[in-house]
Amino acid sequence: MSEPASISRDEAFARIRLLRSPNVGPVSYGLLLARFGSALAAIDSLPEIASRGGKAYRPADAARVADEVAAVRKARARYLFHDSPDYPPLLAQCDGAPPILIVRGDATIAARPCVAIVGARNASGGAVKLAREFAAALAASGLVVVSGLARGIDGAGHKGALSSGGADGATIGVIASGIDIAYPPEHADLQEEIAARGLLIAEQPPGTEPLARHFPTRNRIIAGLAAGTLVVEAAPKSGSLITARLAGEMGREVMAIPGSPLDSRSRGCNQLIRDGAVLVQEPADVIELLSGFDGAPRSTFREAAPTGFVPQEIADSDPADVAGLLSTAPITVDEIIRQSGETPPAVQLALLELELGGRLVRHAGGRVSLAS
Repeated sequence: MSEPASISRDEAFARIRLLRSPNVGPVSYGLLLARFGSALAAIDSLPEIASRGGKAYRPADAARVADEVAAVRKARARYLFHDSPDYPPLLAQCDGAPPILIVRGDATIAARPCVAIVGARNASGGAVKLAREFAAALAASGLVVVSGLARGIDGAGHKGALSSGGADGATIGVIASGIDIAYPPEHADLQEEIAARGLLIAEQPPGTEPLARHFPTRNRIIAGLAAGTLVVEAAPKSGSLITARLAGEMGREVMAIPGSPLDSRSRGCNQLIRDGAVLVQEPADVIELLSGFDGAPRSTFREAAPTGFVPQEIADSDPADVAGLLSTAPITVDEIIRQSGETPPAVQLALLELELGGRLVRHAGGRVSLAS
């Protein structure tokens, strides 16, 4: 483990165990640290809190977490905690940012200006060439290219950045599997090169296969790392458009390269531009948009969502009675606070109890619902 200087090895282990415990996600993790001051204290209190939410509870097995730590070391990787000096600064600003990342490579490059390049897996030959050329030019200009190591546009973006002749290893790969698994298999060598020359990031524990449900969470990391996301070619309802939407909700720049309306693989990009993404035609357009990005995007694709890793402080609070305001339809936490008339800390604690009890589901945009 590579823990921050301010915490002990036992606390670092407890943080991993806390995050691997049932029904603990990024938001509840932050709430528990705020409530108890340490992961060690939070773990001891989990059964009592969950019982108030209506469920018997056992934290993650310590032996299983120890096996995970050993697997991370075997993969020549390390943990990066939310309060580490090397934690990506733009990602830290995002709502629900991963409190713990597993990384290989130089984490400091994530502090440099980053641009995400995403697009179709079954991309056209022309789009692949365009992505590679854009990535090479952007990397040569000093931007770090972020993508997801998928087939098509993602792989072209990484390869273009690595071949740029600019700053060595100017690319970050974010994967939906464990840090020790290469997916797709044909990108195994590319993944190793990114880990050696740039930065490889995983949120899932080692050994985790790239299941469908892991890709949206990977996409939020890609969007969160970068000041802007460029979509090169994408069909409607694709994962690339999810990444662009997340970028817009985070208050980042959203850009798209237009394509022929006759090609279904271009319709996603054309729709993004129609919905407010910035049309770009050459790398200089991207460089101009992201040069000195100050958090005020020119694109109007989405309004910014609330940001910040640490949720509302809940120490010294008693839980509010808000279960009656919840249903299986998502509602924002702010709306629950307004309707209940309770303080934010009291509402957050009540929601935490319901979540640990398995009765609450958290959604993007600060929304919650009862578990179906």
